[in-house]
Amino acid sequence: MIITIQNEASSEERNQLETLLNQVTGSHKQAISTMMDEREVIVLDDSQLDKQALAAISQQRAVDRVVEVKTQYQLVSKAFKAESSRIEVGDTENSQAVIIGGSNEAPVVIAGPCAVESREQLLSTAVAVKSAGAQILRGGAFKPRTSPYQFQGLGIEGLHYLKEARELTGLPVITEVMEPDMVEIVAEYADILQIGSRNMQNFPLLYTAGRNSFHRPVMLKRGISATIEEWLLAAEYIVSAGNPNVILCERGIRSFDTQTRNLLDLACVPLLHQLTHLPVIVDPSHGTGRCELVPTMSRAGIAAGADGLILEVHPDPNSALCDGRQSITPEQLQSIVRDVQIMNQVMEGITNHSCVA
Repeated sequence: MIITIQNEASSEERNQLETLLNQVTGSHKQAISTMMDEREVIVLDDSQLDKQALAAISQQRAVDRVVEVKTQYQLVSKAFKAESSRIEVGDTENSQAVIIGGSNEAPVVIAGPCAVESREQLLSTAVAVKSAGAQILRGGAFKPRTSPYQFQGLGIEGLHYLKEARELTGLPVITEVMEPDMVEIVAEYADILQIGSRNMQNFPLLYTAGRNSFHRPVMLKRGISATIEEWLLAAEYIVSAGNPNVILCERGIRSFDTQTRNLLDLACVPLLHQLTHLPVIVDPSHGTGRCELVPTMSRAGIAAGADGLILEVHPDPNSALCDGRQSITPEQLQSIVRDVQIMNQVMEGITNHSCVA
């Protein structure tokens, strides 16, 4: 159950509500207070509450409205917030503002190298990404790798290069954060914090990202074997910690087939738009692991209703220190950006025709 508090509620009225909640829920029931769209909300498990208790809560003067949500994930649920969330990123003085999500916004293309390998590599790629028409630059300063002997990224040095690339191009940047102690440091440099597939259920990291003092949006990648409900509950951790700006990223799930790196679950995109108000991004690079499949699956992702794409781009994929097999060239990116614009126009035409019919 989600209780939205009246903005003008007095301290006395808030205290009366808190006293009532303690009475009807008991000390063992956890109630979480947080902010959602500039409104204070209280989330609690109402499964053991009777109708009389629910009515008493609803009648409190501090209460604006009460929403009973039937799913475990509540704040990210469409039942709580019907309109699609619009998330603004890159509103710093050194980068352009970009909107992700919202019912009337065009899909966003996020692109860049899997890993920041050097200053020259990142800056040249950033300029190419900007020229190709992408709106956000990606680049891994810290890289979680399956093998401890593989390139792990440049760390703090990579963050410095990302900041320089943003100043050079005006593109907001997104990079991965792997541990709670690094959230504030990464947030100082990045416009979006990325939580990777391996860390989707790293709950201390989720909480800390939700509380980052820079108020950076968080892109949450789906775990390699995660169900949709587990994924949404992971997003709930971030939102309940105080950060409503979460972007979901479908990057493929583990399959028995070895022809592709993962199984890109595009059916989850329209399903998520039914279940949650959060924006959904598709990652065809990790979803397929094969650069020749990325353009086709990019178009398919937009056709499925994705709010954008995140793509791995490298000036020379054959020499990439990380995920070269799935990286596309800047020239291929330019073609995909054009395809995204065309696909978006097609989808808008279909939607408008359906509305008229």
